[in-house]
Amino acid sequence: MLMMFSFMFICGLWVFSSKRKHLLMTLLSLEFIVLVLFITLYYYVMMMMGELYVTMFFLSFAVCEGALGLSVLVSMIRTHGNDFFNSFGLLQC
Repeated sequence: MLMMFSFMFICGLWVFSSKRKHLLMTLLSLEFIVLVLFITLYYYVMMMMGELYVTMFFLSFAVCEGALGLSVLVSMIRTHGNDFFNSFGLLQC
């Protein structure tokens, strides 16, 4: 089970590092990594017979991270018209 979660995590990191031109693909790969980490944390807590409060805190932080990423994506699309990182200068405000 741990091997499968490790493989999924590595695949998410690979997509995150290879698809760095599109912000949407980057955000989707980050959400996939967060989902894999959540499932791993859930199984670890269930095996140790612990309380699930930690997973609720993790999910609330994951939702905040997703909302922040989507707000950056919407702001970038409104100002530049697409989600390519190459379409705008990094030194412009």
